[in-house]
Amino acid sequence: MGETILYYDCFAGISGDMHLAAMVDLGVPQAYLREQLSLLGLPEFTVRFTRDSRKGITGTRADVDAATEHEGHSHGHRAFIDIRALINRSGLSEPIKARSLAIFQRLAEAEATVHGTSVEEVRFHEVGAVDSIVDIIAAALCLEYLKPDHVYASTVELGGGFVKSQHGLLPVPAPATALLLTGVPVKTGAVPFEMTTPTGAAILASSVESFTNTSRFTIKKVAYGIGHRDTEIPNVLRVFLAEAPERLPAEACILECNIDDMSPELHGHVAELLFSAGASDVYFTPIIMKKSRPAVMLSVLCNSEVERQLQELILRETTTFGLRRVAVQKVMLDR
Repeated sequence: MGETILYYDCFAGISGDMHLAAMVDLGVPQAYLREQLSLLGLPEFTVRFTRDSRKGITGTRADVDAATEHEGHSHGHRAFIDIRALINRSGLSEPIKARSLAIFQRLAEAEATVHGTSVEEVRFHEVGAVDSIVDIIAAALCLEYLKPDHVYASTVELGGGFVKSQHGLLPVPAPATALLLTGVPVKTGAVPFEMTTPTGAAILASSVESFTNTSRFTIKKVAYGIGHRDTEIPNVLRVFLAEAPERLPAEACILECNIDDMSPELHGHVAELLFSAGASDVYFTPIIMKKSRPAVMLSVLCNSEVERQLQELILRETTTFGLRRVAVQKVMLDR
């Protein structure tokens, strides 16, 4: 049996409640979630799961109802240090605590950068609310329950327009969301509303190992988390529980550029630098450019971890003014 894959299809974005609903729709038991969430020691709150639909797509909807005042905090305002203490003193298992804190740490770093304060001092507003805390802890619970071997996601839809916050109207994506999704492929403008929230972005940033629209897998189950807004496109988070093929193609890319004004004596030097910087393969192909000029095409095969470094090296060490990037998948025999 191949390895299991959890794939987030974020064509309509992602929020904390959509993620929770999708996980229950996928098969995470409600009783398990309620039992584990009770170990948080939060004041009285309820988690409701109902069947709902958007544009004819039926799935699960999640609602968290909580008290408005608790432990001296107004609903929606908590410091990161308070949330960390709440998680650490709870009865949750250590793996759940670690995964939950990793998500909150990402959020705290993003909020601290946006508001110009330290991670320890940052105070959450919307994210500090009980419903968002429950969404994040539940995300950790669901991922630990499913224990997928790999977690992938598609390009993430952010939406458009403006969103209301404690600070007034903010542009979509909200500043924290934009920071959390730095380096992640995104798209905007499907609808004039916020489609991906900071909570949803933090779950993705902390859990997804690769963002791709071309993963190969065998679908075992499809589930839908229904959002609270009814928009022009189905406001749902679709998730796939799947099985990887026995030999899963490895994600990589090829960087290429055409060069007709550099001494061939430098080719070997450039190749050595690229290999030393982590390139998987480097090769030069003779080509004919416009006006029948002889030239070479430099091709560099690499993975995402060293791609940026190799791009800078090519631009610095050759005479090219630009380069091309092509995403590829590698299938290899075991050596």
